[in-house]
Amino acid sequence: MRRGNAGTDFIYVNGGAVDPLRASVDEALFLARVAVALRHPTATRRQSMIDTSLCTATPPHTRGPVAVPTLTVTALLVSLLLAFSVASANQAYTGFKRPPLPVSAEQPLASKRIMVLGREMAYVEAGEGDPILFLHGVPTSSYLWRNVMPHLEGQGRVIAVDLVGFGDSEMPASALGFEEHYQQLAAFIAAMDLDPLTLVMHDWGSALGLHYARLHPNKVRAIATMEAIVAPTKPATSYEALRRGTAAFFRKVREPVSGRQAIIDDNYFIESALPQAIVRPLRPSIHERYRAPFRTPASRRFLAMWPEMMPIGGIPARTHELVSAYNQWLEQTDLPWLFLYARPGSLNPPSTADYWTARAKHIEVAYIGVGSHFVQEDQPYAIGRALSDWYRRRVATLE
Repeated sequence: MRRGNAGTDFIYVNGGAVDPLRASVDEALFLARVAVALRHPTATRRQSMIDTSLCTATPPHTRGPVAVPTLTVTALLVSLLLAFSVASANQAYTGFKRPPLPVSAEQPLASKRIMVLGREMAYVEAGEGDPILFLHGVPTSSYLWRNVMPHLEGQGRVIAVDLVGFGDSEMPASALGFEEHYQQLAAFIAAMDLDPLTLVMHDWGSALGLHYARLHPNKVRAIATMEAIVAPTKPATSYEALRRGTAAFFRKVREPVSGRQAIIDDNYFIESALPQAIVRPLRPSIHERYRAPFRTPASRRFLAMWPEMMPIGGIPARTHELVSAYNQWLEQTDLPWLFLYARPGSLNPPSTADYWTARAKHIEVAYIGVGSHFVQEDQPYAIGRALSDWYRRRVATLE
């Protein structure tokens, strides 16, 4: 048994480590047989040799003799209890070859406030240097980036803002349109003196951020996107052009009566759409943080307008025009662009990465692993590492 970096005891089996806290069911059964063997009086030597060929449940490495260092039966049995409980929970991580690292629910950064165009906007920040701004989408907040931002803290001033009506920012009396949200964002960037700026964007945050970058290319150093509102999926020529699940989602939420009822009365975005668009199980404590701003039907009225702004079949014309314009700009810009994608993804399936690799000038594509739409909850560490390395190589070296 050896102590790991995070304080986990690893049991070495034929040269391979079995972590009791990450064990599969088969591995847990194997360790149980080891525990029985160690309880035998003859198993008190410095190392005991156990023939796994006699076990019906063996680790996935290989059968054969196994060297197990002496340890107390109590310690091993405690590990086994943890192994069984975690192994059972691990079965929920569909699509992962191995259960992913746990995702922290904690937001260590304190929320700050700033008045922008007469509305209070909340944000979190850390680090020093050139600004790196993280933009969330619907129905999340700056909280979405809590496990991604630390990867870049040592390279710049990282800021994540709550768009108006989200997180800790002010809830407006009436819903804002895309243009009003854009004006709020542009004014926030100016008030915070975020220049030169690197934008890290997701969902509707990508539409706002890319619109800003197209209009202010001299203020932006680089862009990074994941699950973004970009071609070839957006603007969508029709519902039929969308992936089946995406088409079903927008048909549901854009229904004039039942769609609004689902969003406002049933809290569909928070209670259904959010957890369904995350591959790993959404922990209750994390879910509660996203639920907090939208506890009442009145607060959820603000969410109902976002699906209506998604350009499908040329409607609405204004966002169709804006998205088309920045799609064209993305093919022409010289800004470094990091395109992160997951499998199966939602707005940005793997084919979207191929589409932009063939068109954008200075794009770098990175696969982050299994994920759906809210990839920051599925793969925050893969996202953080990819962003940090790209920023070090492609952005920090820019004049």
